[in-house]
Amino acid sequence: MSAQTDTLPHSPPAPLGKSDGNDRLRIVPVRRTGQWAAAVAVLALLSLALNSVIRNDAFQWDVVAEYFTTTAVLRGLGLTLWLTALVMVLGFALGTLLAVLRLSANRVLQAVSWGYIWLFRSTPILVQLLFWFNIGALYPEILGVRTVNLLGPVTVAVIGLTLHEAAYAAEVVRGGILSVERGQIEAAQSLGLGPWRRFRRIVLPQAMRSIVPPAGNMLIGTLKGTSIVSIIAVQDLLYSVQLVYHRTYQVIPLLLVATMWYAVVTSLLGIGQHYVERHYARGTAGAR
Repeated sequence: MSAQTDTLPHSPPAPLGKSDGNDRLRIVPVRRTGQWAAAVAVLALLSLALNSVIRNDAFQWDVVAEYFTTTAVLRGLGLTLWLTALVMVLGFALGTLLAVLRLSANRVLQAVSWGYIWLFRSTPILVQLLFWFNIGALYPEILGVRTVNLLGPVTVAVIGLTLHEAAYAAEVVRGGILSVERGQIEAAQSLGLGPWRRFRRIVLPQAMRSIVPPAGNMLIGTLKGTSIVSIIAVQDLLYSVQLVYHRTYQVIPLLLVATMWYAVVTSLLGIGQHYVERHYARGTAGAR
């Protein structure tokens, strides 16, 4: 006799989780004990740090409140904002021209643009400012005009920062232009659009999606970078608080005044950058 083996269907494995009594699976969330412990530890450290800052009398918060909106500080803040706006406008105007030259078919124009970008990106901004501030030592006369004391500190700051920013703006604009698909340009050419109309109506609107984020970062960096002009006695925000604490010897609270104003302005610029990016990202998958 041959033994017959009854084959029974395999029972499914026991489900993970808990049963609610009706043999239905109830999902149990994964416990992330380590993450919660790390979050609690970080919050505790932040609380201790914040408490030490608020309760430390050496910060002299009453002095910070006293000088935060004084005329000297607000005047320095106004010059900082004006200098930032002017440098960004002039820097991107010159940078756009350099980007166009860099993308041209003319080898000479390409070389000139590349050389400019290389030079000003390779030299520290402080060196550039000191160079322009002492230009009279190199060229006492230009076209019969004496250059000694011809350029004031504010003019030197505008020239130095603009030439420096233009080198970086050129690369930002060039990257934005290169991000536009070649087919878009060819389609515009087939419609008979001239070079300027192609750039203004087709290339630039699409390139702005790639230009705006780094340009926003440059704007914030320029705002903070203007503090370096205090080295040539331009009465910006930092130099204004320096004049005060050189007289009162209240260094820490006055530096806090400058720090808080920089934080306020950069936060507002960051919010504006977010909405500008969202405007130019309309119609794309990443738009929010």
